[in-house]
Amino acid sequence: MPFLRRYSRLPGPLGVCVLVALASACNGLAIGCGVEKPGDQAASQPAPQVPADPPASRTDDERPKIAVLGDSLTAGLGLLDTQSFPHLLQKKIDADGFHYEVINAGVSGDTSAGGLRRLDWVLKEDVRVVIVALGANDGLRGLSVSEMKHNLGQIIENVQARNVSVILAGMEAPPNYGAEYATSFRQAYRELAQQYRVLFIPFLLDKVAGEATLNQGDGIHPNPQGAAIVADTVWNALKPLLDQISVS
Repeated sequence: MPFLRRYSRLPGPLGVCVLVALASACNGLAIGCGVEKPGDQAASQPAPQVPADPPASRTDDERPKIAVLGDSLTAGLGLLDTQSFPHLLQKKIDADGFHYEVINAGVSGDTSAGGLRRLDWVLKEDVRVVIVALGANDGLRGLSVSEMKHNLGQIIENVQARNVSVILAGMEAPPNYGAEYATSFRQAYRELAQQYRVLFIPFLLDKVAGEATLNQGDGIHPNPQGAAIVADTVWNALKPLLDQISVS
């Protein structure tokens, strides 16, 4: 079956900066990319604007959908379409005999606010599961953790209001914003998962972050081998949910 093409591959902050939270050798690079401390000017900068009419990405495939709502890590920046982790999830779904099509709703440079703005458009499909993989760019820019948490909470609430299942994937913040910021950033995901009782992946880039052999030259975006590990991580949460849905 043809796979839905990604919405955007334009480079964003994740395409320019190294996610210093993921490798100690990268400490300080976010500042060099123009990211300021929490509460400074960067915290007030608006998230990238989403076109009022996003590019058409639908196919004639009538299978129910699984949408992966994310940024360039989801879009597969620097990879072929067939190497992105959402596409690899599609292969796992097909191999296991599940009847779903994966929507790669990744937009490079997107923040939690941007994801919230385009959520309704994503949900125009017959979506049964939404994997929320946002927040990395919020952390890189040092944006307000409370605002990120609010945006992610609104996404989860809106999805659940449509009786759609949610998987929340956590991210990490750069250490150069201080331990307090990094801790509150990490805790925000855990609190959301508990509050809304959603399936939770503590860290999307588990076993990939900071591993030079699993990332592209920018030090943050997974290479094909790294994307395969990310797909495995997400599949470990998604497959039990699909099994549960199948018998319900």
